Amino acid sequence: MGRKEKIVEIEIQKVLYPNISIGEYEGKKVKLKGGIEGQKVKAKVVRRRKDHDEAKILEVLDKSPLEKIEGCPHKDLCGGCTYQSLTYDDELELKNRQIRDLFEKENIQLDDFEILPSPRVTEYRNKMEYTFGDEGKDTSLSLGLHIKGRIFEVVNTDYCNIVDKDFTKIRDCVRKYFLDLNYPYYNTRSHEGFLRHLVIRKALSTGEILVNLVTTSTMDFIKEDFIKLLLSIELSGNIVGIIHTVNDGLADVVKADKIEILYGKDYITENIMGLNFKISPFSFFQTNTFGAEKLYETAMNFVENIEGKTIFDLYSGTGTIAQIMAKKAKKVIGIEIVEEAVKMAKENAEFNNFTNVEFIAGDVLEKIENINIKPYLVVLDPPRDGIHPKAIGKIIEYKPKEFLYISCNPVTLVRDIKIFNENGYKLEKVKCVDMFPRTNHVETVVLMSRVEK
Repeated sequence: MGRKEKIVEIEIQKVLYPNISIGEYEGKKVKLKGGIEGQKVKAKVVRRRKDHDEAKILEVLDKSPLEKIEGCPHKDLCGGCTYQSLTYDDELELKNRQIRDLFEKENIQLDDFEILPSPRVTEYRNKMEYTFGDEGKDTSLSLGLHIKGRIFEVVNTDYCNIVDKDFTKIRDCVRKYFLDLNYPYYNTRSHEGFLRHLVIRKALSTGEILVNLVTTSTMDFIKEDFIKLLLSIELSGNIVGIIHTVNDGLADVVKADKIEILYGKDYITENIMGLNFKISPFSFFQTNTFGAEKLYETAMNFVENIEGKTIFDLYSGTGTIAQIMAKKAKKVIGIEIVEEAVKMAKENAEFNNFTNVEFIAGDVLEKIENINIKPYLVVLDPPRDGIHPKAIGKIIEYKPKEFLYISCNPVTLVRDIKIFNENGYKLEKVKCVDMFPRTNHVETVVLMSRVEK
């Protein structure tokens, strides 16, 4: 057996963001996906590089000293969480170190840095996309999340502790209903079957719940019975909408060929910082409502002098941060490529009686060239890939006084900060908000100001 196929035992010495473990074998550095500092693991070497090997964790042989609690009973199967076995204090410390290391590796000094904890560590998610499937060969219908490393198998997440209890009650009831009726799930290998996903959204500030059943068009079900079933569940919240989405695409993603409202309405209303936001089935909204409120409060504290100023909000999504800024600013212009999000942003602005916000549908790279207004502040909240290399230069050309960058991926954030530094902007403030407890993800907010010559 060559080195590439070797099964080895490795002690994880360090974990880099985003959840890349570092160990050593026969004097050579080994990188692994997943793992916790201090664990001893059995791993398979899958790739050789000049300065390191890459390996896949097969089994945890010894727990880390950091693993002090049992956490979620699904943690060894489900791929959703990383740090269920850590206390929350240890998780925050680990994330703090990872972000610091990431910045310092690129010679970006963090003088005043902290990671703010989530207001809720459990039951914080306001949206879940469950998948229908099975847990392996010849097992019954399951409804939950994909088993770690096995994309065709799904574990029943009966005791998931990061979702609201109403989610689990609805998930359990829907699974049993279709199991008793012997409805087949959509098999992503054969592309046959009926049941695909169950998407639940709950506005944690208002208690409104939206249930979306996603199927293929190959069968039908008695919709009146399904509605009656859901409305009979004893919940802390209130189901205000039930939707049936038809998706005949081959990819294992939630998308719509057809949408039918079975009951009520097709949106819920969430309240953040005194503003109301309509959330539709496919619109983006931060999955941690109370964490998002802390994130936006942090952002607003970073930019104190925006009264009477014009602001650009690039990658504006459903317009949440734009409208929060609009309470103080003279005018806010948002650009977002997803038309559904722009539609919802405009509705929400009208809903909140704002007349000083404008939302433009299109690619930031193209639309930014058509705006002839000079902003005082530019807000950036790009997707995980960060700002497009061709767009970042055009954005910097506006030479605003400040840039406020909100990032869900510190790796691309650090890359982009270096470009801003090279073009006359210095880092003023940095804070992380732990929007995703028990996972390896964080949100980071930075303020950069133009260096006056």
